[in-house]
Amino acid sequence: MTVTKAKKSKWKPSSYLDGTCTRLMVLQKFGRNGGASVRRKMTSSAGGQTPRATPKSKTTAKVAAPTIPRPSASVLLISPTNQILLLHRVQSSSAFPSAHVFPGGNLSAQHDGHIPEPNAPARHQDGEAYRLGAIRETFEESGILLARNNGFGRLLEVRDDEREEGRKAIHQGALDFRTWLARKGGRADTDGLIPFTRWITPPHLPKRFTTQMYLYFLPVASTSSHADNPSMGPLSSNMSTEAMIPSPTHDGGIEHTAARFLPPSAWLRIANNEEIILFPPQYFLLHLIAPFLSPDNAPTPMEPGELSRQRGALLEFVRNGGGQTPWAEKAISPEVVLKTKPGGYGDGRTMLGLAKPGPELSGTGRTGDAERIVYVDFRKEGTRRVEVRMKKDAFEDERDMGKL
Repeated sequence: MTVTKAKKSKWKPSSYLDGTCTRLMVLQKFGRNGGASVRRKMTSSAGGQTPRATPKSKTTAKVAAPTIPRPSASVLLISPTNQILLLHRVQSSSAFPSAHVFPGGNLSAQHDGHIPEPNAPARHQDGEAYRLGAIRETFEESGILLARNNGFGRLLEVRDDEREEGRKAIHQGALDFRTWLARKGGRADTDGLIPFTRWITPPHLPKRFTTQMYLYFLPVASTSSHADNPSMGPLSSNMSTEAMIPSPTHDGGIEHTAARFLPPSAWLRIANNEEIILFPPQYFLLHLIAPFLSPDNAPTPMEPGELSRQRGALLEFVRNGGGQTPWAEKAISPEVVLKTKPGGYGDGRTMLGLAKPGPELSGTGRTGDAERIVYVDFRKEGTRRVEVRMKKDAFEDERDMGKL
């Protein structure tokens, strides 16, 4: 394939989306051939005369093929008390700078095994490489090892110094992840990962990813230890009925500067107060799981039975909710629906649709979420005023306020 070297551009999400929104709104108002209509309605500044419509060119400009998305995986890691882990990315990061994200990253053939070819259907499906990549990246970025002991099947316990040494060596590629696990007498707990949507970067962006999202539940906490000392963190050593689980730590500032567990609803509240940056995928998934895990009205501390009940309800939602395509199999490639007008409900924010799976999955029968949209205010420092709404309600409110 011949690749034409493009000129460097100072691309920003807001500028691109604003332009796309304008084009979409013109098409919605004037139709597919609305360009000529718009030109006929334009008047020149000198004399106010209406110029003749410019004939539509018969030459069709070549459109560059979308960048091949890189395979990656990410984990929504649920603590023993049903809180969720987010990492604060460094400002210099090439992806989601300064934002709070779930642990995860790109797949590696060295660590994760065979990665499906770009044109293979398995490229965009849950598989062994995606699962290994998700567990490896979680370990590299947070220090939490989602692995089982070969002898007893419990979560694998590793001394602190060995764990930190392994994180560094694996991240640098000096040691294969699976080899390191075998030496410690364990194996990656790939069976413990639960698929929870796939996200494919829109085709117009220069950097694209096909990201498999997973849920992973750490063992439920025991009630007695938490009741004796409510100030204990969610991963204290005597809170797990299976093994000692280390508290999450950042990776020394390589990619992250902080790692923390909080209830999903608390993360959303902090983001709504503009104290942290959450990009649409993270905000959307937190919005989906917040009603199930450690809601604001939940008792503290919660009994193991209540924690397990919450998890069961969430699993039922992931596996059987979502309509024709369950959440476990949904594929989402966000697209601009419109740029809302100031004064309406959206108040100048961009509305993103979530229904399409992306060009790579076109015609496969997989779909995204056609019932919801995401409002986003794209700013220089990142995304703000993110909000998830039912699509029908959002359009009705915009229409009722005369902003459509």
